[in-house]
Order: sequence, then C-alpha cells, then structure tokens
Amino acid sequence: MRISRIAAGAFAFAAVSAVGFFAVGRHPAGGLAAAATPSPIDQIIQARGLTPDEAAAALKVFVPPGKYDDFVMITSGGHRGSVMLYGIPSMRLLKEVPVYSPDSWQGWAQGGTDSMEVLKKGSFGPGLPTLTWGDLHHPQISLTNGKYDGEWIAVSDKAAGRVGIISMKDMKTKTIFKTPNIVSDHHAVFTDDSDWLVQTAFFPMPFNEKNGYAPIEQFKDKYRGSASFLKFDRQKGAIEVAKSFQIELPPYFQDLSILGRGPSDGMLFINSMDTELAFGGVLEKRPPLEVGASMHEMDYLHVIDWKKALALAGQPGKTHLVNGIKVMTLSTAVAEGLIYYVPESKSPHGVDLSPGGEYVMVSGKLDPHVSVFSVEKIKKAIAEKNVEGKDPYGIPILKYDACLEAHVQVGLGPLHTVFDDKGYAYTSLFLDSAVAKWSMGGVYAEKNKEKESWKLVDKVSIHYNIGHLQAPGSNTKHPYGKYLVALNKWSVDRFPPLGPLHPQNLQLIDISGPKMVLLSDTPTIGEPHNAQIMPIELLQAWRTYPETGFDSAKMAHSAYATAQGKERIERKGNTVTVWGTVMRSHYTPDIVRVKEGDKVVFNWTNVETAEDATHGFGVHGYNVNLSIDPGATERAEFVATKGGVYPYYCTEFCSALHMEMTGWLLVEPASTKLAEK
Repeated sequence: MRISRIAAGAFAFAAVSAVGFFAVGRHPAGGLAAAATPSPIDQIIQARGLTPDEAAAALKVFVPPGKYDDFVMITSGGHRGSVMLYGIPSMRLLKEVPVYSPDSWQGWAQGGTDSMEVLKKGSFGPGLPTLTWGDLHHPQISLTNGKYDGEWIAVSDKAAGRVGIISMKDMKTKTIFKTPNIVSDHHAVFTDDSDWLVQTAFFPMPFNEKNGYAPIEQFKDKYRGSASFLKFDRQKGAIEVAKSFQIELPPYFQDLSILGRGPSDGMLFINSMDTELAFGGVLEKRPPLEVGASMHEMDYLHVIDWKKALALAGQPGKTHLVNGIKVMTLSTAVAEGLIYYVPESKSPHGVDLSPGGEYVMVSGKLDPHVSVFSVEKIKKAIAEKNVEGKDPYGIPILKYDACLEAHVQVGLGPLHTVFDDKGYAYTSLFLDSAVAKWSMGGVYAEKNKEKESWKLVDKVSIHYNIGHLQAPGSNTKHPYGKYLVALNKWSVDRFPPLGPLHPQNLQLIDISGPKMVLLSDTPTIGEPHNAQIMPIELLQAWRTYPETGFDSAKMAHSAYATAQGKERIERKGNTVTVWGTVMRSHYTPDIVRVKEGDKVVFNWTNVETAEDATHGFGVHGYNVNLSIDPGATERAEFVATKGGVYPYYCTEFCSALHMEMTGWLLVEPASTKLAEK
C-alpha cells in the first residue's frame, strides 16, 4: 500500500503538471472551491523540482529499507584490483571483494599467511616481486547448463595474464592462477557447465624463445598469441594445469572472445587487432601503434574448433610442454583444420553471441554498423572451403559475404552488444555516447514482432563515453531483460567537483518497454570494464562458516584451529606460536611475550557462531591486520625485528565492549643497552 500511495501521488502530480494547475473542486452552491492542498508526496516533488519522468524514475529504483533488490550486479574494479557487487534497481554498493590488491578492512594481503600466499603464487615467480595490484576485467559467473548457478566468480587480470577465482559461498578469493606463456589477457570465459575457463592472451609474447625474450624487430617471426583452455575443478575452485592446454596463435592482439552454444557448441570466437603486425617505435621513426594497427580495412575474427582441439591435445605428438603447460603449435592447429578467419571491421572490440548461439555479433570501433555473422553460414563456408586466401601464417580466411547475416547500422563507435528476453539486442556507442536498441531476426523475430529484423528501433543518450554495457543474464541461454546498466568511462559534470580524477559512472536503464528510459547515475570505484547480472535469489552465501575453525582459503577445517580451553603459547627454538581464540569481547591469550629476533606465529580462531560476529586483529607497528569471520581461523607470521611494546586490538566493531578487546605483544629487546639507546 505504501508504494501504491507514493505512486498515486507521483502520477497525480504528473497529471496536474501537464495542465499547469492543481485540481479544483466545485462548491455545492455551484462556485469553485479553493485549490486542493497538495499531498505530502506532491510537496516533495515540487520542493525538489522534479519532472514527472524524474519522479517516476525515483520510484522505479527505490527499494524500501529492509527489502532486497531484484538483481545483483558483479562488476570489475579495473586497476583497483577488486570486484564490486551492486543491487539493482537500487544501485546500492553491497560489497567489495579484493582479489589482486590488499584490502585493509577485510584483512586481504595485510599480513595473513593465506592471502599473502595466494598473491605470491599468483605472481610471475622468481626474479620479480609479488604483485600487489592488478587490472581486473570481465568477471564471469559460473554456469550450469548455460545458466548462472551462483557458485564461483572468475576474474582476469590484464596486467599479468592471470585468473582469480572467488567462491560465492563466502565471497573470498580462493586462488590466483598465473597462466604460463602469457603476460596479459582481456578476459577468461566459462563454458556452459564451467568445467573449462578459456583465456586469450592480449599482448603477443616470444614464449617459445629462451628466457622468453626476442628483439621486438622479430615480432612477426618470434612473437605469438595464444588461447588457453584451463581445466576448472569446481569442487576446489582451482585450475588443473596437467589437464589444461594452449593453442599457439599468430602475433595479433587477441582481444575479447565468446564460447559457442547450441549450433555453435564447441566453437570459440575471438576478436583480434593489429593484423598489420605493427609494434610501434615512434622514436625509431616507425608509426605509433594506433596508426600502424589501423592500416587494413579488416581484421580477423578467429573461429576455433576447440572441442576438436581438446580431443587432439590428448594424443601423442600433438602438443609439447612449454613452461609446464601443453602447447599445440600454430602449424599443428592449421594442419588439423582447427582455425579459420572471418574478416571483421578493423579495430574491433566487442564479440558477442546470441542467447541461443545462432549468431555472432562483431563491432568495429571505426564502423557505424554491427556485423551479424550466421554460425550456420560460417560452418557451411568451412565445409565448402569457401575462402578468399590465407593470412601470413597459412590460416584460411573465409569469404566475408558467405558468413554475413546482416549489417545493422546503429551509430558511431559501436563496442559491445547484450540481449534481453524479448528478441532485442543493445549495443554501446562510444563516440555517440548512447545505447542503441535493435531488432534481431531469425527465431528472435518471433519474440520482438517487429516488422523488420536487424533494424535500429531506439536510442538513449549516455553520459559520457560508454564502454561495456550489461543486462541480466545476457551471456546465458535465457536472459532476464528488464534492466540494462551502462558502464561509462567518464562522468565529467555528473557529480560535484572531487578533484582531477573523476569517478566513473554506472547508469541504470529501464528496458522493459518499447522505449529505453534512463533511471539513475551511480559513481563507482575504479574503472568498470564489464559486469554480469544475476537474480538476487542466486546469492546463497554462508552467513557463518559451517564449522568452528574453518580455513577460508582451503574451504575445509583448518589444521591451525584452536578450540576454547585449548589456547596456548608454544616456543620451539626461535619460533613462538600462539594458538588463540577470539570472541566478544576478548582475546585468549591477551598477553604474548617474545624476544627480539623471534619468529611470531598467530593462529586465531573465531569461536563465535552468531551472524555478523566478525573480529579483527590489528598489531601496532607490524603491518598485520586480520579479518576473522565467525567460525574461521586466520594466521599471521612475522619476525619481531624491534624490541618494544606493541598492543593489538579488534579492528572490527563487535560489541558494547569492543574498545576493551585488546592484547599486548611484548618484545623483549636483545640487550638492555640496545633498549637504552
């Protein structure tokens, strides 16, 4: 009833505004009565200076206190190295999950042994430092039979060519896998049952060469791209390297990719740039890369039969080990007929697949059209060897017209395309700062009922320079429709002046009707590259860990757990180990005595069973801050390098006596003389 009354007030005001005055009543004697007193909601609308459309938009995004949103959006944080969860339609920030970068609040990579080990294992290895930043792109929700299952999130890192795996049971990063032979990627995508993650390299690298080095002038001959097929263990949330393999590709910049389903099952489609094989060198009198890589009218859409490649990868002689992973050479891939090219508009960025897997949509940044390729036509061209030549590496190039289904004129700077449940597609337009809505053909024409297929039907302005866009379930078999989020690179004047670095902007759009309606702006943290949106009911995260002493990194009971009454401090040589418990509002033990130079190991078990009873462990002076969820065990190790008194305290509010939840680390100096100094 509450929402009904608000809506009624808003629409009453809208109707009144249209004629310019409030409703008046007729006096029983025949005269006009005084103007009716505006309702409280009308007064608010007038005071805020809202238009009828703005008032309606406010109602559409409002979620009452204590109520949940319809959807949750998992979006990238770019070089913040994290993912963020937003509710839709409220666009409230619900949670941030750290992956590649330290996070003080959640104790990620703040002295905890598990998170520090995850970052270390996910770095480049000997000779280079442990990475504490990443450029997180394209989160992917795990799938079962082509539908979101709410179990895992995979995130890629353009800065390092690695994949982070987040469990949606506790929203924590379980592993970071540094993929061999690549230094960069744009994303990794799940298969329809999430038994594989497919990752494409972005920067070509000379990974076959000794020490991974070759002069850049040998770019054409020594540098190579790749597609990695990573076997995913859904139980452990880990990559099984022994079952994984890579296909060597030409040294083009392999960009975004999409896996087939339905008629395209077993196929992998990858966009590419720089078929010119340019590599820059301005000071050496060569054109900059953006010029050299834009000379050809067409680049190549890679079409790879990855299921056939998987079968071949298990046969003797079809692969060889390079840096610990099986690699199929480019010559083998060509000889086995695993890869073909379809010409695509130059400088492409988006490559997207219709929900049923019938069509591949490609957008070139310098072409005002979306090219729609028919999967059946591509398969027919391959079968009939309908080619127009080969690239320098012997890969057949299929005839463009033989594969094309439609050319949809949408506007300037098309990038990415998503889908709703009514047979429409939506494309982001970077240069136009707009979203284009267009009708699809084939089986989708039966849904949208448009007179013409493959035609622009609507456009809405965006502010400013949209990159990706996303709709609920767009990359699944059955999209949900209803909303669309524009992930914009710039906000310019949408928010107050906050310094030279402006927030970027998420804009929520209602796509439930014939015309798109912009509903709200939301400033975001970091650069929002892409997102995925699922129904809120798929969130089935644990509210507490299932048992006391749980190891959140290994998703099992911890070998370092401590039960109440079993707390102790042990010394072995120069190592002091604390087996402790935390609960409201004290540490046991709360005094720890060590000597300067000792290695100190803290094992803390949160023995709480109440929801939201998380405790912290922050040590003054030693750069340690753990976040210990109810039922979890967390660990920290460090060397007591300097004598002194170092309090520790609970960094997460937990009770009325939170301020009293403290302890003492007493580090006895090596000598009294040194202490006096």
